[in-house]
Amino acid sequence: MKTSARNQFAGPVAAIKEGVVDTEVTLQLAPDLQLVAIVTRESAENLGLTLGQDVLAFVKASSILLMAGEESRISARNRFTGTVTKLHTGPVNAEVTLTMPGGRHVITAVVTDDSVKRLGLETGQALTAVFKASSVFLASID
Repeated sequence: MKTSARNQFAGPVAAIKEGVVDTEVTLQLAPDLQLVAIVTRESAENLGLTLGQDVLAFVKASSILLMAGEESRISARNRFTGTVTKLHTGPVNAEVTLTMPGGRHVITAVVTDDSVKRLGLETGQALTAVFKASSVFLASID
């Protein structure tokens, strides 16, 4: 399977919380790293999601927000703190890649060049990538 999503994760389903319309699915990416997705209940049923099942998760780079400095109160469920390992700037947008502790997981965000300047981003800086659970797309592994 090929996908255009820059951020690709894999892990077992650690929790499923069913609602009337939507289902909250938690993936265990590492011992101390979880990713939360919200998909429609119908999608969860079509994927046949079960606890322990290996699942792929995708997040577009344009759906990632970046937070520098002290953490603010924000409603987004997914917050991954890492180190800026790649910074590619351009006249309009910039690509920022964070590596999580342990080096196994990376997250890439596309933000405006003005945001990079305003946040004073540079390689080696600690930064938090934030994205909503509803921005995550899931795929089951058959």
